[in-house]
Amino acid sequence: MADRARRKRRRLSRSGEFERVYREGRSHASRHLVVYAFPRADDGEEPRLGISVGRKLGGAVERNRIKRLLRDAFWATAGDLAPGHDFVIVARPAAGELEGEGAIERALRAVLVEAGLARGRDNDS
Repeated sequence: MADRARRKRRRLSRSGEFERVYREGRSHASRHLVVYAFPRADDGEEPRLGISVGRKLGGAVERNRIKRLLRDAFWATAGDLAPGHDFVIVARPAAGELEGEGAIERALRAVLVEAGLARGRDNDS
């Protein structure tokens, strides 16, 4: 239960939190994803994540699948991220073309590395 409560805090859940990241953060985009990043004042904290997937990606089942894959990919790369940031990931309609967790993780990592928000890995292909 403690893990569940800890995980809750690592998510952006209120519209005001999303709005602050959109308005005051910086955006970095690729064909598949847009990542907004906003540095928080409490710099030592773990990153927090919000995800937005529009209806153009498909029905609820497909949107929920994309959200789950994006969450898993984000937390797989979280060790390489600068602490104390809020992130919002927006999946563009082209994100539906990405097949599997590996492709989504590579697309997300590419945007984060290009934006200077994460360190690149030497063993990535």
